[in-house]
Amino acid sequence: MCLGLYILGRGRQTILGYHNEVFSHPTGGHINKTDKLSFSNQEPRRQEQVMEVFKSLIFLLSFQLLHVAKSSMVWLNENGYEDLVVAINPQVPEDANIILNTMNMIKNASNYLFEMTKHRFFFKSVKIIIPKTWKKNTNYSRLKTESYDKADVIIADPYMTHVDDPYTLHYRGCKEKGQYIHFTPNFLLNDSLTNVYGEKGRVFVHEWAHFWWGVFDEYSSDMPFYVSRNSEEASVEATSCPAGVTGIPVFQDCSGDKCEPRICRYDGQLYEKGCIFIPDIQQNTSFSVMYLQLPSVVEFCDKNTHNSEAPNMQNKICNHKSTWEVIMESDDFRNSAVINASAPPSETTFTLLQTQTRAVALVLDVSGSMSMHDRLRHLRSAAEVFLLHIIEIGSWVGIVTFDSDASEKAPLQQINNNAARQKLVQCLPTIASGQTNICAGIRKGFKLIAEKMTTTCGSEIVLLTDGEDPRIATCLDLVKQSAATIHTIALGPLASKELERFSKLTGGLNLYAVDGAVPSKLIETFSAITSRSGDICEQSIQLESKDLVVQHSGWMNTTVPVDKTVGNDTFFHIAWSLSQPFFFLRDPKGKEYGSSDFTTSNSNPNTARLSISGTAEVGDWQFCIKNVHTATQTISVTATSRPAYSDVPPVRIAAHMNRANKAFNPVVVYAEVSQGFLPVLGATVIATIEKDGAGAVTLELLDNGTGADTMKDDGIYSRYFTSLQGTGRYRLKVNAHGRNTTTRLSLKQNRALYIPGYRVNGKIYMNAPRPKFADKEIQVKLGSFSRISTSSLVVNTAGDSAPIYPPCEVTDLHARIENKTIVLSWTAPGGDFDNGKADHYIIKSSKNLLDLRNHFDRATSLNSSNLIPKEAGREESFKIKPENFIIENNTIIYFAIRAVDDTNLISEVSNIAQATWFIPPKAPVPLDDDGNNDGANSTVIVAIVGLCVVVVCTIVSSSLCVLQKQKRRLDIEKMQKHV
Repeated sequence: MCLGLYILGRGRQTILGYHNEVFSHPTGGHINKTDKLSFSNQEPRRQEQVMEVFKSLIFLLSFQLLHVAKSSMVWLNENGYEDLVVAINPQVPEDANIILNTMNMIKNASNYLFEMTKHRFFFKSVKIIIPKTWKKNTNYSRLKTESYDKADVIIADPYMTHVDDPYTLHYRGCKEKGQYIHFTPNFLLNDSLTNVYGEKGRVFVHEWAHFWWGVFDEYSSDMPFYVSRNSEEASVEATSCPAGVTGIPVFQDCSGDKCEPRICRYDGQLYEKGCIFIPDIQQNTSFSVMYLQLPSVVEFCDKNTHNSEAPNMQNKICNHKSTWEVIMESDDFRNSAVINASAPPSETTFTLLQTQTRAVALVLDVSGSMSMHDRLRHLRSAAEVFLLHIIEIGSWVGIVTFDSDASEKAPLQQINNNAARQKLVQCLPTIASGQTNICAGIRKGFKLIAEKMTTTCGSEIVLLTDGEDPRIATCLDLVKQSAATIHTIALGPLASKELERFSKLTGGLNLYAVDGAVPSKLIETFSAITSRSGDICEQSIQLESKDLVVQHSGWMNTTVPVDKTVGNDTFFHIAWSLSQPFFFLRDPKGKEYGSSDFTTSNSNPNTARLSISGTAEVGDWQFCIKNVHTATQTISVTATSRPAYSDVPPVRIAAHMNRANKAFNPVVVYAEVSQGFLPVLGATVIATIEKDGAGAVTLELLDNGTGADTMKDDGIYSRYFTSLQGTGRYRLKVNAHGRNTTTRLSLKQNRALYIPGYRVNGKIYMNAPRPKFADKEIQVKLGSFSRISTSSLVVNTAGDSAPIYPPCEVTDLHARIENKTIVLSWTAPGGDFDNGKADHYIIKSSKNLLDLRNHFDRATSLNSSNLIPKEAGREESFKIKPENFIIENNTIIYFAIRAVDDTNLISEVSNIAQATWFIPPKAPVPLDDDGNNDGANSTVIVAIVGLCVVVVCTIVSSSLCVLQKQKRRLDIEKMQKHV
């Protein structure tokens, strides 16, 4: 429902109220609601008030954690998934077939999902967001709280030619939901890609399982073969689920565009680099949907069919559990039952929505407490930056203030030029007094929007307050019916504890700013509230934000790098706590901007700003600032910009905090650094976490695949935050920067397998080779870059004492055999998850993988008393003497490790590493003229002449790879167009 304005006139009397908008469904039906909602500030009846307070208390009992990570709107309704949101990127050219093919894909996926989940789940309703860059259509409804940036499925170009891998952005643990599923328009439009990825509906189910149930791939591009001992003799198997998939190992000899398949040669125990597995189109057993998407895929691997030895991500991250076991542990599975039918009970229905122009009301607290700690002055500075440089051109903006009551300061008006921005700035509040009535502000904000737009549907409110208001519950129903999004900003330690209810209810951002001597923290917070339409060309990007306490006559020198992907509408802002310092700004070519070039205003005398006309020079901009005041003062510098080109995506960062779904529920800090949809590798990423009344904590986030970081080199930088200081709000600021070096980009992980070919009745049919650069790191010269992202977290620690944490689990344990000595290596965990250092290690071994996983304490112990743990993040190594084991042909030994801290808290069991001594028994049989090799089947018999090179397979780590990635400098058409 949306709130719409109606006016009933009789003589001179005019009654203003709101009713629910009448809107049509694309199928021809419509919903008509005419419930009148009053926007007066009249108090509700006492009985209703008591009931609302009771509801509020009930809510608070379950109010444990709020964060700004993306949350899906999907819900399960009688076994059917409702409100799945698909969003088309604004830069995708208009093509009705994209919509049609998406609908067909999901309809087919619904049937496949129903079959693969044993008649339990299907897709019931889907919403497709059409970008505003496409033509308007009467079949398109308005957006409500849906948005591109919170969509479950994104359709967008990959920004890299010929890379159409469907993938799911998923960087958390097993059983935890992903961020989004990504398809390219070409994948949806090009039917020939079915040959290399499988039928689209099956691919969708593969990605849905990643996204919704937190399961992982059962193939491995890094390690397509491994040494197995499912029987008495060791053998080489294809990495698959289930085990025993039949096919043939093939190497493509290519000259120019012509490739000829041949049987793979061998390098040590495994095949040469580049060897691929070609499956038989007909199989004796069914493939798992998380392995391949062939016609024989009808199920997930379960406990009976799961290949626990395979070196794939499912085994690594889900502790060797089958995908079906993980799904069975989900809330969906526990709260549903099998449907006694051969097909889903209903077809998937679709609603088409179109993004509209942004309409935002600033609803700002001006109660008496806002006069404390320079809050009102800082609010003016931050809101001024938002109005002048953050809110996108073409947006509609109005201003409302509230204390005991609410008033309109500026009606909703469109920002078409700088004069419109300046006009709004003049309406920002200057006086604070009175009590706090948040609902009055919200009602006035809705009224302001509806008077201009005739509806609140799809609009936004930015709600800032520093105070308590026990009457928040009285306007929750109004907020629900508005179909608007509310972004909340809690300022200071006493802002209402229930404030985040609004953002949680509407899918908005919940943000928090601590008090400070300068407005930089509040500016960072306002800068996070950008358009949610997916149009990166119009969005503001925060390059730098830094504040420093500077002594008398001391200098603050700050470098702000402007890289090649940004530079339009570049803006610099300086603020000081006491008196104006001496300062100048020097651009990369040496041009200097002095204080006289900056703009100051009487309403904000402690700030100065400079806008760079055109596109800013690429390179380092140097801020030189001297405190000429007689006393120490705080000085801050902020810089923002917009993308330089419409067809070159900027480097971006998105950060948030979350509580991990594991023992002790630790808080994890995440930061995604990317260009377009490609991960940026090798950045330095620093997180600062603040809480009122506690000192700031600084962490370096890592993308090394250990500790809190699930996958190495996926562009997601992570770290555990172990310094919780009791219940309350925590503010996160993350700075990512790269100095003047070549930036490495990488492809996304968790993607559908590119199937190299098939074997039918003994004859091999090869697909076109995967593009050469697709499995390589891509190198792009961006120059130096810097990015800022802010977020917040509400934590209930169930007490004020700081929690105690064990060491984190080791996730990269490796094993190898050198001269019949087994060498283990791993990255050291910390004493508190991935911080500090452990006290000692417990190392165990077994000849049975599952025994070691399930009964670690009963396994054979290794004496590691002389091994002193290093600081978290450093490399550990441990040698096992030959007398401890008999190493002979067909030897496979499994190892695992646990870390113990100085309070005897013990980590979870590590990944399981495999050490192998294996001599292949015979030489390969060459392919005949038809590509046949009758001697090759599911158990691939391999041989080598000469010395046997020992290869160690770490079962659970995709990073254990005998196929080392070859780094190659590539010319990327779009990336390099302007770079």
